[in-house]
Amino acid sequence: MSAVRDDGRGIPGHHPYDEPDLLRDQFRQLLRYRLLIVCGILLGLAGGAWLGLSSNETYIATSEITVRVPTADPFAPTAVDRVVMGSERRTAVSDVVAQRAAEALGRPNAAGSLKRGLTVTNPPNTEVLRFAYSADDPRVAAERANAFVDAYLEHRQAAADETIAHNVAALEEQRAPLLERRDQLQLDLDQNLVEGTTAYDNAVADLSTVTAELSELTSSIAGLRALDTSGGRVITEASAPTSPAGPGLPLLLGLGYVVGIGLGLLAAWIRLVFDPTVRSAGDVTRALRAPVLGVLPRTGRGHPDQLLAEGRLAEEYRSVAFRLAYDETFAQRRRLLVVAPRGSIETPLATSVNLTAAFAEMGMDALLVEADLRTPTLSDQLRHADGARPGWAGNGARRGQDSGWPGGRVPIDGGESGIFDLVPGRRVRNVPRALTSPAATTLIGHADAKGAVVVVLAPAVLSYADAIALTDRVDGVLVVCDPSQVRRDDLARVRELVVGAGGILLGAVLHSWGGGSDSDRASLADGAEPVPAEPLPRPQPPAQARPRTNRPPVTRQQPPPDHRDVGSETLGLRVLDPADLEDGSPQQ
Repeated sequence: MSAVRDDGRGIPGHHPYDEPDLLRDQFRQLLRYRLLIVCGILLGLAGGAWLGLSSNETYIATSEITVRVPTADPFAPTAVDRVVMGSERRTAVSDVVAQRAAEALGRPNAAGSLKRGLTVTNPPNTEVLRFAYSADDPRVAAERANAFVDAYLEHRQAAADETIAHNVAALEEQRAPLLERRDQLQLDLDQNLVEGTTAYDNAVADLSTVTAELSELTSSIAGLRALDTSGGRVITEASAPTSPAGPGLPLLLGLGYVVGIGLGLLAAWIRLVFDPTVRSAGDVTRALRAPVLGVLPRTGRGHPDQLLAEGRLAEEYRSVAFRLAYDETFAQRRRLLVVAPRGSIETPLATSVNLTAAFAEMGMDALLVEADLRTPTLSDQLRHADGARPGWAGNGARRGQDSGWPGGRVPIDGGESGIFDLVPGRRVRNVPRALTSPAATTLIGHADAKGAVVVVLAPAVLSYADAIALTDRVDGVLVVCDPSQVRRDDLARVRELVVGAGGILLGAVLHSWGGGSDSDRASLADGAEPVPAEPLPRPQPPAQARPRTNRPPVTRQQPPPDHRDVGSETLGLRVLDPADLEDGSPQQ
């Protein structure tokens, strides 16, 4: 049995991500939407520039006053009655004060517009009112701030004077009858009453009482008239500010840049949440519950121009072939079905050719079967080897047999990798019957021979049922897809179909060459046949065929116990001894 990782939930092949790994993976996926992030930054910068250029420069002039109640002794440490600052602040911004300020400024009909630029605040735990006026001109701001301060003080003093005058008038009304009573008693004592009589004594007592009351009223009136009715004292006079208030254009641009980054990341996150496609190797692993065996590097020109890869791309194909060859599940039968989830078969075709060449380079008897019987093009894109390949021991149809499929086997020159056989596809009347025929079963059974391997290329799993018809005969399935153009539910559906048909998902190979796009998906949904890739011109065979060299079996050293494949998503692979591959039955 192959060693399979388990994340504690009983899901084989599911990679257990740590929290930092998940955050890094999500951040990398957000950076895939660079266009949205750049658009957010540009939008933020545009907004900051618009605010900085469209809004006029504003100047704020400030004046402060201390508010106090009317008092007879302005030098007293504390007043008897405290000032209610909330009420005073409301009074300072009232229409009455605004009208006084408008009249003082010579604009009696503009009280409402003048009041819009005024702000009055009260610092905590103080009896101070701060008048702040905003205007486009610094001198106008200072002038209007002082005008509102004067108007407020005048209004407060006028209100105090009015209250004192009212109280004095009321006291004088009370004093008038007492004055008449005092004059009458004084007249009676001087002219009508005789000293020593009871009436005289009563008149003297009444005169004394009236005089005391008059004295008290006169004292109250004098006290009211002696009050200081000024509403407060200016402690800071408004002056013309030297610089505008508020953020300038550079600060607004900086704020717009920060806000734009936030908007861009938010838009990218929303796009990521609602994006049905997979965006990383981890998503593919979780959807297929199978390892990612390799990631094909970009060639710089889209899809490679030739089937047999070179350079870095060829090394990645060899790496995938080695991982498969030394995996216990594949080594038991050595049959590989290469398919795509949807869309074009172009990349799986290149993958199957290069994997077959890699197996041939490892010294195996490699056979490539093109099971695409709808648009077969593989035979025209490969260089045919001269002569018959010696030592071929398959049991399929004989060479040169042209009736139906599978037909004759064609030796293919794989360059430095050696020679491998190809069973090209051909159009047939009944594709399902041809794929499930005894001849096809016998052909795939060639993998049971000693040192043999069979790679089968089939159309996309979700486009046709051809791959599912071959699954029970091939068993091992390799999915080739572009993560940016395949959906998670498509991969989950592929797993359901393969596992339901009795197959085993050996892993996936990722690329970034396209295929499986929405246009491909739409055309296949409408029942249209997929457009075959334009065949490449067949190269001329060399003047002298290169003889195939018998390479010794490739040995692979056992990795140390703490070895970890950095950057790889490979799971569930167990390294086998090369001797186990000789007879096709690995040791348990």
